[in-house]
Amino acid sequence: MLYALISDIHGNLEALTTAMASIKRARPDAIICLGDVVGYGANPEECAQIIREEADFCLLGNHEAAVTGALEIDYFSEYARVAVEWTIAQLSAATREWLATLPYMSIINNEFQVVHGSLYHPDMFNYVSTVKDARLNFVYMKKQVLFLGHTHQPLTFFNTNPLRYSSAPELKLPAAGKTIVNVGSAGQPRDDNWLAAYVLYDSEKREISWRRLEYDVSATMRKIIAAQLPEALALRLHFGR
Repeated sequence: MLYALISDIHGNLEALTTAMASIKRARPDAIICLGDVVGYGANPEECAQIIREEADFCLLGNHEAAVTGALEIDYFSEYARVAVEWTIAQLSAATREWLATLPYMSIINNEFQVVHGSLYHPDMFNYVSTVKDARLNFVYMKKQVLFLGHTHQPLTFFNTNPLRYSSAPELKLPAAGKTIVNVGSAGQPRDDNWLAAYVLYDSEKREISWRRLEYDVSATMRKIIAAQLPEALALRLHFGR
């Protein structure tokens, strides 16, 4: 099967619509969202509606957990807290109810696992950004492949000895052993690359490829500033960090 995996949209409507158009051209068998549809950006309601309509499955991210009351906003940085409070006021009751139903993690079609942050206490939304983090998650994996997001940085970890990692944009997964794949961020990349990101995974060929897409980032930035959200949330989109 061909899967499209997208994560960390963060209310960025321009990035999401661009990514969804590309995904539809790829004609995947399923679209999987790894969470954080809302937060930071100026179009949380619109993004949530698109994912609810178009994705076959969606996880709960830490920003969804915050706007639904499952996570204390003290967990967040100052700018993120402001964005969470603003986002709550923008969401319809129906959208908040839908977000509250989303799971922390899952196994997709008995083929691979998905989680927003980490398999280790997924409700705590720990980051998998180092070899030590990856090693802990390998212990909790029930399938050979785990897809996650949360760090906004595309990266793949292989459970080899010694453990290795790669930032290559295209990969053939090994037939044996476990692999952790961070799909990056569609709406707020933090790998010094402002282009929206998502992943295509061919589970039969065991091939992964990242798609990076230009979108109207200036329009997104203007919306954030017009909404009187912290200007830093707009500026970071321009630099991809």
